[in-house]
Amino acid sequence: MKKPWNIPDLPVYSIATQRDGQVNMNICTYVSAVSMTPKRYAVAIYYNTQTLENVLQTGEFVLQLLSEQQAPAVRNFGQKSGKSFDKHGFLQRKNTPKTSAKIMEETYELHPWNSFQVLKHAVALIHLKVILHHSAGDHELFICDVVGYKVQNTQNPLTINKLRELKLVRM
Repeated sequence: MKKPWNIPDLPVYSIATQRDGQVNMNICTYVSAVSMTPKRYAVAIYYNTQTLENVLQTGEFVLQLLSEQQAPAVRNFGQKSGKSFDKHGFLQRKNTPKTSAKIMEETYELHPWNSFQVLKHAVALIHLKVILHHSAGDHELFICDVVGYKVQNTQNPLTINKLRELKLVRM
């Protein structure tokens, strides 16, 4: 039987950060809108990650609502640490002209938005600026103002249930 927090079918996001010209991405599902005016989000970022270090230093990041076609990104953005795996180099290699496989383009293709390199085929982008943060167990909880947003396509958003179906998570 599932635990109560594993029952809802939550959306899967990737957090895009940039620091010193280096792009890093991480998977995040602990995300919720918490205010309509001003528009604010709560985002919990796991401790001991490059993403957390980047957000603490820069105070901003982009939430990318992933599409179902981007499920392969979970292996590289969520199951590998930016502290030991060069996600910037990985993304640069995936964005060279010799990469022609459609799945790779849709999964990892980058383009600039609001001074960030973001995933071109994500369903939506939300630029967030941190207004406060606090320890929340094994994650740091951030409350953020929405700086800008963009809906990029109408593909189905990636969800936890899809990750379960693909056997990318065990919850």
